[in-house]
Amino acid sequence: MHGLIQDIATCTIAAWALGVVAHFGKQPIILAYLAGGFLVGPNGLGLVKSQESIEGISELGLIFLLFMIGLEIDLKKVMSSGRAIIGTAAVQIVGGAAIGVLVFLGLGYGIGGGRWDALYLGLAAALSSTVIIVKVLYDKRELDTLTGRITLGILVLQDLFVILFLAVQPSLNNLDPLVLAASLARVGVLVATMLLVSRYVLPFLFAQVARLPELVLVGALAWCFLGGELAYHLHLSREMGALVAGVSLSTFPYALDVTAKVTSLRDFFITLFFVGLGMTIPIPTVAIVSLALLIVAFVIVSRVLTTAPPLYALGLGLRASFIPALNLAQVSEFSLVLMQLGLAAGHVSAETKTATSVAFVILAVISTFAMTNSNRISRLVVKGLKRVGLDDLDAGTASEGEGHKPPRIVMLGFFRTASSLIAELEREDQALLHDIKVVDFNPVVLRGLGERGIRVQYGDISQKETLVHAEIAEAEILVSTIPDYLLKGITNEKLVRQLRSINPKAIIIAHADVISDLASLYEAGADHVFAPRLIAGSELRRILHAAGDGLLDELRAETDRRVADRREILA
Repeated sequence: MHGLIQDIATCTIAAWALGVVAHFGKQPIILAYLAGGFLVGPNGLGLVKSQESIEGISELGLIFLLFMIGLEIDLKKVMSSGRAIIGTAAVQIVGGAAIGVLVFLGLGYGIGGGRWDALYLGLAAALSSTVIIVKVLYDKRELDTLTGRITLGILVLQDLFVILFLAVQPSLNNLDPLVLAASLARVGVLVATMLLVSRYVLPFLFAQVARLPELVLVGALAWCFLGGELAYHLHLSREMGALVAGVSLSTFPYALDVTAKVTSLRDFFITLFFVGLGMTIPIPTVAIVSLALLIVAFVIVSRVLTTAPPLYALGLGLRASFIPALNLAQVSEFSLVLMQLGLAAGHVSAETKTATSVAFVILAVISTFAMTNSNRISRLVVKGLKRVGLDDLDAGTASEGEGHKPPRIVMLGFFRTASSLIAELEREDQALLHDIKVVDFNPVVLRGLGERGIRVQYGDISQKETLVHAEIAEAEILVSTIPDYLLKGITNEKLVRQLRSINPKAIIIAHADVISDLASLYEAGADHVFAPRLIAGSELRRILHAAGDGLLDELRAETDRRVADRREILA
């Protein structure tokens, strides 16, 4: 026991020290954990040598990792996902895995006869990293953009796909239909039991202890381990039981509270999993590095081939089709989990597992850089694709013909503030809508505005040629409602300077994220600057007065009237 505690202490210290280095180097923390495990493990400094400790640390971390992944799978959102997400996910997951299996099978890796390296490599290469993607998109504030939502939707469906594979994984060496049927039946029993208990029993139990945070936490952990043990007694893996326990818990009312309380433990045990995984990585040989580089190349190419075409076919345009493919171009931490399970079951070699881990590290670095610069990269790619003859959403919109009247008002970019403005004008001032033209590159905006007869032009407002073609020079009023954090390749200050250079006489109305931006925007040439925080502050003051005067019901009724039958492009 003393040795295990010492090993966990060593792992934690190494993970923290290298995690700090990764933070300052703006690299994914997971890389630091893998490096820390390698450093203290048998192939590094040898500070942790006990194979039993390494296996125990890894399995405990893995169970918690899968439990938390299950907690974060929102089945309601999956069921309500649009055809763009569901259809693209199906093509990307099934197509990517199938192509991967064929490619690795052609390279001599086994499938059947006790060795399943090609199958595991194909599946591992079809999955993307939730941790890396969410972290980068969160930092860029792109989680709620169109491309961000598509990316996250595909990630969730990837996780559900893995559940299906875990159902048959223990029976791979005996693919008799009866054995597979029995395996799927056991999975059905596991899923049905966990869902029924989480729906009809857990809400009552958690309601009784809701005011005792420690019991909520212990209850969540008990549910995790109960799922693992039930799966084990059904001859399935404990890891799958933990995953199903998380998914079943995500559907009941206390899911958010449980997730918040388990987060700190999750982070600790996930750290242990990746450190434990790092301890199993040997010093890479030429063969391992070669396979890792092959996986890297395949992942990048296959993501583009299986993600971008279905999105493009659904009419999302070149940019919105390419960026999700770029976002998804990594190997998932779930891929490492699959390889760990495959090695334990004797399905894959240690070389295959190690090469996947090395590929994960390489792609994590490449993907972090690519996602951070996704808009710059996408502009270059879109220009190249146009040159080879692919049409974008701006095809045929450069000219509106003779006798065309230039717009009086041009709105640069379209997000929630602009969506609310259009909804207000539709209700109160429809005549003004005929004076407005919108410039944006969101295909949802293009379709929504076009269906309502509002003039719209596809284009990237950070590019000067887009502004020139948008008839900026002839407009009387130019409006930017997009906050700086959503603008790509430009700021409101730079945009105002561009607009003023093209049209010195226009009235320019700009958006300010913070109060200190007002002076710089006026100096840049804006005629008026609005700060939504001032409007929100004024509205909250009105609400507080209404609360003090006992008039909240009347105020809510007024709000209900304002939103009744309101048709927003971006609801």
